[in-house]
Amino acid sequence: MRKPRDIDSELKMLADKARALRARKLVQLGELVTACGADTLPVETLAGALLQAGAMHDAATLEAWRTAGERWFRDKARSTSAKRGGAAPAAGAAPPPGTGTSAA
Repeated sequence: MRKPRDIDSELKMLADKARALRARKLVQLGELVTACGADTLPVETLAGALLQAGAMHDAATLEAWRTAGERWFRDKARSTSAKRGGAAPAAGAAPPPGTGTSAA
């Protein structure tokens, strides 16, 4: 006879995993704000800029921002690699993990 599944424990495990992923995302967003230097802005200014960005529907502006962000991650990866004495990532290489973008 098959062992019955413990649905309650599986649901709790999934909820715990979702909570951990949300916490990790918040930490990464905070690190991004700090790495970009936006932590020096007043909180109200940063919130206003993010609200404007979230409401933006102009495809050209969004693409320009995406390109600038991609370039920033690529340049940051190169400068970090150079500081460690490693080789710079190849052109078209994927951005660092957890950035939410993919190479296209």
